[in-house]
Amino acid sequence: MRVTQSMIANNSMKHLSQSYQQLKTYQDQLSTGKKISRASQDPVVAMNGMRYRTQVTETEQFKRNLSEVYNWMDTADSTLDQTTNALHRVRELTVQASNDTYEETQRANIAKEVQQLKEHLESLGNTKANNKYIFNGTDTTNKPIDLEAGQFSTNEQNVEIELLKGVKVPVNMTPNKVFSEQLFADIQALEDMLNDPTTTAEDLSGMLDTLDVHINNSVDERAELGARMNRVEMIDNRVQEQEVIAKRIMSDNEDADIEKVIIALMSQENVHRAALSSSGRIIQPTLMDFLR
Repeated sequence: MRVTQSMIANNSMKHLSQSYQQLKTYQDQLSTGKKISRASQDPVVAMNGMRYRTQVTETEQFKRNLSEVYNWMDTADSTLDQTTNALHRVRELTVQASNDTYEETQRANIAKEVQQLKEHLESLGNTKANNKYIFNGTDTTNKPIDLEAGQFSTNEQNVEIELLKGVKVPVNMTPNKVFSEQLFADIQALEDMLNDPTTTAEDLSGMLDTLDVHINNSVDERAELGARMNRVEMIDNRVQEQEVIAKRIMSDNEDADIEKVIIALMSQENVHRAALSSSGRIIQPTLMDFLR
């Protein structure tokens, strides 16, 4: 086989071009910290990267959802605590007023405090979290309680937020279980009894059992909320673990080993310089160089 000068020149240029391409690849890896910068460089890495990145994005969204859930539940827990305290205060006032030694004006003053506590319970029932009513089911834009208009929410549909793929947790509290129409009717009846001079101590004592029912409802609902919060905390731990795993897998798939890239780049530079030197020596002599 006859080897011509043009064949040598063409082969030298081809090898130099390949060397430049390899240098560019290592330079891109060093600059970006990634194994590839285009899907065509390694379709398998690219496809796996898209899948792993989707998993990371999902876990990040679940973390945002968890933040929203904590906001709802922490607000609800604080509200139920204040509700229980307010109901205990109503009960204390009822016990105090059931004493036969209290005069009509003293009971009237207690009635005024009961009225304020009733209005306070209304405001607690209309509590918002992130500008959403948390005691009105899925109807989060309208307040559940309006004593003046005599309106009370009956919406029992749960607000569910996805915390894991396919796992949704209800975050709201059912209004009828705590801030029911019956609760405010009973407190109003107590207020009327305190303002009625014919009310006996026995009549007021009879209201204690009714108040105990409402107090127990508030305590039970808070206990149920606490159980859900425990579950949410376990899900939170699982999401954090999944995020760490997903990011590690994505890093293993996409990130370049910088130390290896530097070594490979330096080695390729030496190869490239040697190729340039040898090509220069072979291509440089021409026929004119021998005729002179």
